[in-house]
Amino acid sequence: MPSLNPSPRTAASRNADLQQRSRRHVWHPCTQSSRLDAAPPLPIARGEGAWLVDHDERRYLDATSSWWVNLFGHAHPAINAALRDQLDTLPHVMLAGCTHAPAVELAERLSALTGHALGYCFYASDGASAVEIALKMSFHAWRNAGRSDKRGFVALRGGYHGETLGALHVTDVAVFREAYAPLLREVHLAPSPDARGAAPGEDALAVAVRAAAALDALLAEQHDRIAAVIVEPLVQCATGMAMHDPEYLRLVRAACDRHGVHLIADEIAVGCGRSGSFFACEQAGIWPDFMCLSKGISGGYLPLALVMTREAIYQSFVDDDVARSFLHSHSYTGNALACRAALATLDLFAQEDVLNRNRGRAARILQGLRNGLGPSRAAHLRQRGMITAFDVRAAGPRFAERFHLAAREQGLLMRPIGSTVYLMPPYVVSDAEIDLLVERTLATLDAVAQPHATEACDVALA
Repeated sequence: MPSLNPSPRTAASRNADLQQRSRRHVWHPCTQSSRLDAAPPLPIARGEGAWLVDHDERRYLDATSSWWVNLFGHAHPAINAALRDQLDTLPHVMLAGCTHAPAVELAERLSALTGHALGYCFYASDGASAVEIALKMSFHAWRNAGRSDKRGFVALRGGYHGETLGALHVTDVAVFREAYAPLLREVHLAPSPDARGAAPGEDALAVAVRAAAALDALLAEQHDRIAAVIVEPLVQCATGMAMHDPEYLRLVRAACDRHGVHLIADEIAVGCGRSGSFFACEQAGIWPDFMCLSKGISGGYLPLALVMTREAIYQSFVDDDVARSFLHSHSYTGNALACRAALATLDLFAQEDVLNRNRGRAARILQGLRNGLGPSRAAHLRQRGMITAFDVRAAGPRFAERFHLAAREQGLLMRPIGSTVYLMPPYVVSDAEIDLLVERTLATLDAVAQPHATEACDVALA
């Protein structure tokens, strides 16, 4: 049997060895396998705060929060301690027919953060599963109400909700969807409220109002056959950090109420403080019928997802008839270790002035980029909470790959989305680390961007 602990090697050779072994046996996600020679996987030995460290002690500032999951840095002592304690008591037990304190307390605390508007939590393991659960719950609730004809869904142009088949059904990002289109049901697509789509004389609010009016018209015509509208509140992340005015959410909530349609808020990427408030929906003063959370909820430690929903929806499934019950399940639903990590994460929000401090961090990031991005290089510099993005003019072929590799040389871990560069660091970055991040982002752009004619660099939703 091959050893799980190869003999000692030099640091440099351990990096190369891990790359080779990974390429031989690991199928990497969201990766074009033919490009692994040009862009080999980055071997990481450990994490320290906002930094990742390879076997050669080379440090990389985690500017993407490891795919948007890490909130308070790597190896945070408080979360580590909570997990050690939980590991010694109860790592996991099935949640079907059993319960445990971390799952109960986490559901209670999250409900309290919504003012108990959303009273019940259904646990899963990843964001796509949470979306699948919300879609199924919505249809099934209407079915239980005698409205099984309400089986359609409305999604937004450019929206992303995951890559399992049900979640992909409401995703409109071609690179993920097109190959599997024959397997997917049709979905109603409504215009995106992306502020970058402003016509001359329009601002972000006008775009939001216009997009909401189109959605309202769709619901007015099709509401008898529509179960729910699903949105990513405030930021459509995977389509290039497309940001919109909170008024859009208020208008969509009103339209759903008016036409008798559920509202699903996919806060998987934008929740847990990432958008500037703990829940993005708070900035619009509304609550959905279903809220999906994942990514940051466990602090970036363990897979955990959940769907929060209203009392009335929960009660619609309480029946002796098994066909009216919601029997969806996952083996690791409500894993105790993951729930304990989430509780430790909520403790940090409660004990530290996180959201207020993040406002200062975000302002420093935005100002640094505003000062350094010349008008010939970038458009639509924008920010919502701890998400900052800009679109590169004349990015050229394979821009995202070239930028990613050049950023590594600068000691940054960054993954542009097409020609969109975004910064989404953990909530523990210091002023000095922010300045370094901005400086090296600009240096990376200098190294890879193509020259382009001068145009105005606009700032939206900052």
